[in-house]
Amino acid sequence: MKTEQITGAWKEMKGKLKERWGKLTDDDLKVVEGRQDQLVGMLEKRYGYAKDRAEKEANEFYRGCGC
Repeated sequence: MKTEQITGAWKEMKGKLKERWGKLTDDDLKVVEGRQDQLVGMLEKRYGYAKDRAEKEANEFYRGCGC
């Protein structure tokens, strides 16, 4: 998916992200701003996920939300 499309849908996605990963703060979401690589890093940091798991979960999230 193109970065522009993800950024455009970001406001809608923030609510879904908070539902799925409640430990992510508003500040975390400001850092992520639709960038999948940043989401992976935040999942590693907040949930202690290994990089493989964080990437898998982020990929599933983006596929599931139509991104």
